[in-house]
Amino acid sequence: MTVTDLTVVEIAAILAATDRIERMSDADRARMLAGRRIALLFYESSTRTRTSFELAAKSLGAITTLVSDKSSSIEKGESLKDTGLTLRALGAECIILRHANSGAPYLLAKSTGLPVLNAGDGMHEHPSQALLDLRTILTRLPGVNTGRVNAKTLKGVTVAITGDILHSRVARSNAMLLPKLGARVLLCGPKELLPEDALGLGSSANGGSVEIERDFDKALKQAQVAMMLRIQRERLAGLELNLADYIARYQLNEERLAACAPKSVVMHPGPMIRGLEISGGVADGPNSAIEDQVRHGLAVRMALLVRALSVGGFESVTV
Repeated sequence: MTVTDLTVVEIAAILAATDRIERMSDADRARMLAGRRIALLFYESSTRTRTSFELAAKSLGAITTLVSDKSSSIEKGESLKDTGLTLRALGAECIILRHANSGAPYLLAKSTGLPVLNAGDGMHEHPSQALLDLRTILTRLPGVNTGRVNAKTLKGVTVAITGDILHSRVARSNAMLLPKLGARVLLCGPKELLPEDALGLGSSANGGSVEIERDFDKALKQAQVAMMLRIQRERLAGLELNLADYIARYQLNEERLAACAPKSVVMHPGPMIRGLEISGGVADGPNSAIEDQVRHGLAVRMALLVRALSVGGFESVTV
């Protein structure tokens, strides 16, 4: 349900399950959730997450149904609880939920008794995104042992997350997850998009940390991973930030990457706005792991679905 509650042992188990499922043949995978019914309940627009979860479920043989707020009784004012109870009565065994309100997955799980996978809740969390980001980092960084994930796996690794930290559930989930494995997370952005209280997101229990660095060039020079976040023009306008100034100070372009972090892995959870937070040349360049993130998302979400439904000896953990 939440990254906060995931232990290092559980994180390692999810990644191990992902590896195991990915190595299976298509036919074996398709039998894992054959005939199981999974509902995708999306109150917000989504392309990557929704499609990734749907393809993951279908790859496992599950029957899926998509419910959106634009084409259901939700539009008529039906409550989240009643929509969930209706889906349960129709045979749904698991619900994947994206909702504008923080804590909605917890409330839905409590009211229905079904496993609920959080596909993003308000400005709170996006657990599966953080897990797929972690897997991407582990597979792209040289010298990292992906087979034995523990509290020191990312010791010495600095991940710079830059952009609209204030509104980003992706940044929040990564800042909570990565330090558990020893990573140092540098949050970067102007004060309007990155409040000082963001320092409280992560834990230093395993040697990891969450820090703030306002200077993007300085952050990049320390980073093995540069994760960029989408910037929405309407939020910049509302916060009285100058768009041209933001681009000059915080855009990841070819010149800045070459000067400050020529070997860094470049990531972006999407959707990207080319020419704003990231240039097209960087997004398509050799450092980019953006398409890798999408591919790892499919594999990680298969593992989460299998674990949520306690199939094939996989321990049940819902996030």
